[in-house]
Amino acid sequence: MYVSIYVLLGIAIGIGRMDMTTKGLISGSDLIREHAAEAYVAAARREGRSTFSINAGKVHKDLRLDNLVPSVCNALKSEKFLGVNRLRLVSKTGPPSGKSTSVTYTYEFLDDQTSLGPGAPRGSGGSPQSRQDAWNRLRGALKDVFAEYGGGEAYLRAERASFRDANERK
Repeated sequence: MYVSIYVLLGIAIGIGRMDMTTKGLISGSDLIREHAAEAYVAAARREGRSTFSINAGKVHKDLRLDNLVPSVCNALKSEKFLGVNRLRLVSKTGPPSGKSTSVTYTYEFLDDQTSLGPGAPRGSGGSPQSRQDAWNRLRGALKDVFAEYGGGEAYLRAERASFRDANERK
């Protein structure tokens, strides 16, 4: 059996591993996707969450990788990862390059009924998780309004000043 030096080197530096059940090599990206699915996706499904986030730096650290942050980022936003786990990428936060340990991906399940476990709260919006989801949807809703006032801080300063002026007139 012929094994290239690149395959052996990949195993040695930790970006792949031999899978004895299929007698083949699992790529570094597949290893990253597998870890994310087991550690994050499965956990979010068990908890009945509709959305969850994965930080690229945490995955990189969990897998004890060296300088492979771009591979982690690519694996976490890949169509393969999204499709296999029935996810939609809701947002990505981090630097414009998108290849940093500070990059965090937020996902939602495409199959809402199966993402909620048995006994998970449905519909009423009374659970702490559903309240948090509602707040997350509101993030940035007033961004344009505050921009008209020069930003959120400028708006708050103006409101405080007008409040103080009203109190001083009494």
